[in-house]
Amino acid sequence: MKKSFITDLDHTFLRTDLCVSDYTKKIWNSYENSSILSIATARTFKKTMQFMQGVAINAPMILLDGALIATKGKKIIDTKFLTKEAGDTIIELGAKLEIFPFILSLADQNLSEAFFYSHTLNNYQSEILKRYANDAHTQGFRELRAPEDIFKIVYMADEVILEELKGKIEAVFGNSLKYILAPEAYMGCHFLTILHKDADKAHGIQSVSKAAGIDLQKLTVFGDNLNDLGMFALAGRSIAVANAHKAVKKAADIVLDHSNDEDGVARYLEGLKNGYKLSSKIILT
Repeated sequence: MKKSFITDLDHTFLRTDLCVSDYTKKIWNSYENSSILSIATARTFKKTMQFMQGVAINAPMILLDGALIATKGKKIIDTKFLTKEAGDTIIELGAKLEIFPFILSLADQNLSEAFFYSHTLNNYQSEILKRYANDAHTQGFRELRAPEDIFKIVYMADEVILEELKGKIEAVFGNSLKYILAPEAYMGCHFLTILHKDADKAHGIQSVSKAAGIDLQKLTVFGDNLNDLGMFALAGRSIAVANAHKAVKKAADIVLDHSNDEDGVARYLEGLKNGYKLSSKIILT
């Protein structure tokens, strides 16, 4: 059975400027005929395809934190949706704190995405929307309501207010939903992401392994952040880039000497081709 490689995107495979170097493309693509290659990301199908132009992917992708499993050819393998009713309740709880979310949902079976937002925006959200100024799938509302087939609900704000909101949502839904509160690496704020309870990279790895015939013991995964820990626990080999979160380095089998901006993933893969092996775990402090 073929070896398999699945990598996170932001701060792992992508450089900080959101590009993939020609060197990384060359090394990664050199594995296309001999290995199963895919990615696991919080990003949408559309954005992922933009970033991955010229990058080999021959297995279903884990998208939107695991809420969507789909191929490059737009075949949907699995979805994990929030209900409209849950979405409306979450919007109402946020409104009491005078904050409103971004909502990402499935618009059609061709993987068109809907991006809903309130006209009431904070500075962080306004800055993010500038990046989507020319995207036809964004739509603003004076009175935001939840659509059907929600992939995820995302709030951006200061940590204190998101901690309060997370507590209020958990008081209503308990562990029937998944909550991710983490720093937003590009904006300097925090984000709170609310998802289906099984929308994560661990469940995504299981879906992809069934669809692509992956032997988990022959799977190598790359990551940098806390949402990568689930797939680290399942894969035969887990690898953290040098810039990874401390907890991710601790959980990894291997911690690389190179960061995402230094093409850490590609350098490791090139080393494999050249017979370079790491016999023990390296912990960077």
